[in-house]
This record gives sequence, structure tokens and C-alpha cells, in this order.
Amino acid sequence: MTRSELIEKIAKENPHLYHTDAERIVSTVFDEITKALKDGNRVELRGFGVFSVRTRKPRKARNPKTGEAVMVDQKTVPFFKAGKLLKKRINPTV
Repeated sequence: MTRSELIEKIAKENPHLYHTDAERIVSTVFDEITKALKDGNRVELRGFGVFSVRTRKPRKARNPKTGEAVMVDQKTVPFFKAGKLLKKRINPTV
């Protein structure tokens, strides 16, 4: 599902909202999650999962085109761990 499909679905399921309101809601939620992750915080959505950031150590890698060894700097990457309820909804038999 894309962002625009999510906005359409929210607008359709909530006829009292204008399309622009649904768009603003989705944008606000994504912006707040992004802001929290940028600040180093984690975002926990009960029944859905946890968004957090992890730090990858600097490492030696290879340029796939030339095979030359290059150093990759340390970086922070987003990480998502699905919650128990989400896993259960996706795999009801487990």
C-alpha cells in the first residue's frame, strides 16, 4: 500500500473528513515518527510494532564495479520490529 492509497482509504472510511484532512493526518503521523527517530527515540504502537534506530559500525566493503576495498562510515538506520498482535494477524495459525 502506498501513502496515497492509505490517504484514499482513510478518506473513504471517514466520509466526515475532507481528503485534505486525511492527507494531513497521515503526513502528521509520519512526520512525528520521523522526528522521534531523528531525535534518537523509539516509537511504540501497541499491537503493531516498534520503530527504533540502530547504529551500524564503520566497516570495510568492496566497490562491486571495481572490486576495490572502500571504507563505509558509521551510520544510523531505521529499524522496525513487528508486535505480537501484528504477527498473529498475519499468521493466524502460529
